[in-house]
Amino acid sequence: MNETPFFTNDAIVLGLLCLVLAFVFITSGSSKPGWQKFYRFVPPLLLCYFLPALLTWPLGLIDGEASSLYNPVTSRYLLPASLILLCISIDLKGIIGLGPKALIMFFTATIGIVIGGPIALLLISWVAPGILETSAGEPLWTGLSTVAGSWIGGGANQAAMKEIYEVSDSLFGSMLVVDIVVANIWMGFLLYGASITTKVDKWLKADTSAIDDLKARVESYSASIAKNPTLTDYFKILAVAFGGTGLSHWLADLVTPFFVSHEAYLEDIGLSSLSSSFFWLIVFATTFGVAVSFTKARQLEGAGASKIGSVFIYLLVASIGMKMNLGEVFHNLDAFAIGIVWMLIHVTLLLVVAKLIKAPFFFVAVGSQANVGGAASAPVVASAFSPALAPVGVLLAVLGYALGTYGAIICAELMKFIS
Repeated sequence: MNETPFFTNDAIVLGLLCLVLAFVFITSGSSKPGWQKFYRFVPPLLLCYFLPALLTWPLGLIDGEASSLYNPVTSRYLLPASLILLCISIDLKGIIGLGPKALIMFFTATIGIVIGGPIALLLISWVAPGILETSAGEPLWTGLSTVAGSWIGGGANQAAMKEIYEVSDSLFGSMLVVDIVVANIWMGFLLYGASITTKVDKWLKADTSAIDDLKARVESYSASIAKNPTLTDYFKILAVAFGGTGLSHWLADLVTPFFVSHEAYLEDIGLSSLSSSFFWLIVFATTFGVAVSFTKARQLEGAGASKIGSVFIYLLVASIGMKMNLGEVFHNLDAFAIGIVWMLIHVTLLLVVAKLIKAPFFFVAVGSQANVGGAASAPVVASAFSPALAPVGVLLAVLGYALGTYGAIICAELMKFIS
């Protein structure tokens, strides 16, 4: 990839992403046999994720990291708005009725990250003993601790690990590449898995009745209030979505400074996520969406609230995809190998436990992504199964924030012992 991308104007980048999304949706809905055969094997959502990555590398048309589309546009504006719209018809009773398997798979995913790091480090060190030290003489496990923080919680937990273990900026930069590329590749597999979930559930011998019932109830409600939306309806939807997003930002701005002032204490007790404004943004947006679902605004679902929320989600997917520079893999092969083995251990443990308790693949995917991807991508994966299930991903992702620092510290200490 060239050092300077061909397009640096974010208006052009947004246009390209919209063209990619339109291309995928037009061709996936085509009646031509060639396209139908292609999309039988390649899910449209997966293309919405990987095609923007190709614009970054090898084409070099854009630079996802330099663009402001992901942060702040899609992650800070469109993500909370989509969460509100997807929660507007939430069925809390149905979510509670999903049972304990969702939590079991979430905690299994956390354990997979905690033990996966030390095991991966041990296995790779046998193959390449010199890998335990970086070129700057730093222990590699310190850098990997930041990956653990990200994969169990999120950015705040990752930053906390950097400070706790005094990771240098250069090593931290390398670990960011491992974090982003490996996590995004796994997300791609999950999006593909969502398209063949029936086959996977059959192999797992899973009971999907609770999930099917929740989807049916939400879809039945949506059908019962469906209407031909007017311009007024669209403005009502936008008012709820972005009014709620604005309120969430305002509340987050009020709350965050208080916790930042106690940041040292929060780090000591492993709750550094509470000092993250993004954490509070997601919490308040989700809470607002759930609260609105108990009002007459719930009927906006009939005018297509969740469809507009899904548009925002797809723009988020594309902006996440463009940040994945696959070319960077070749510059960090050693650390990348550890990341791949680490993720494979995480996945293997998830599938084994899912097989034992006969958990649906949906719980595997969302439990994993609530850890590895957090609030930015857990609802994306959940929505790949059904927009009605997006709130499940959000709620589990918030739980991941709370556990991130604790799990990452345990993982880091185990890697230190291995080293």
